[in-house]
Amino acid sequence: MTPRRRRESGWVMGAQWLHVVNLDGAFGEGDNANRAALESILKLGARVQFGGGIRSMDAIADVLKLGVSRAILGTIAIEQPAIVADALTRFGAEQIAVGIDARDGLVRTRGWKDNSGVSAIDLALQMRTVGLGTVIFTDVSRDGLGSGLNIPSTRELAERSGLDVIASGGVHTIDDVRAAKDAGLAGCIIGRALYDGTVDLKGVTGLKVEKLTDYSS
Repeated sequence: MTPRRRRESGWVMGAQWLHVVNLDGAFGEGDNANRAALESILKLGARVQFGGGIRSMDAIADVLKLGVSRAILGTIAIEQPAIVADALTRFGAEQIAVGIDARDGLVRTRGWKDNSGVSAIDLALQMRTVGLGTVIFTDVSRDGLGSGLNIPSTRELAERSGLDVIASGGVHTIDDVRAAKDAGLAGCIIGRALYDGTVDLKGVTGLKVEKLTDYSS
């Protein structure tokens, strides 16, 4: 769906943020078309957090210069953690987040293809020492399935790391959003549930939890 059609459908209404994932970039493929789409998305008015294939300081600077409010760093947090530390120093914790995508507690990298062998909790603790404030945690075994968030693992990550953790992967109904709120999480990402019509953003605007509409490209 184009940004124009998404705006006209009203899907972004009530969302505090748009969560944009450059899937081509995550898999190391060409992404010029997606970067052009990002420029259009930024005109919708909501704040945007953007991730997928951001693996250098220049790439981080480029997306922030475009107007992205928060750059999400994934693979480089495992492979080049010094870049994350430098980015936090240069841009601040408000503009940098780390995406931790995990299966069975272990972080996956490069579009979920590779098993890093590092636990999600250990990575979060490491990132906290360099000034990170926000993590987007995805249980990849649930993403897109509508089976509900992995609340126990996400809450444990938040409690043990002391970071603001946004839950991702599995939101299907408003009850999943409520579960994220009740668990004390910083927010949750609503993706496929919008396409399927099982969550209406108008129905969740009264919940005081940061809601992020997923816009994967």
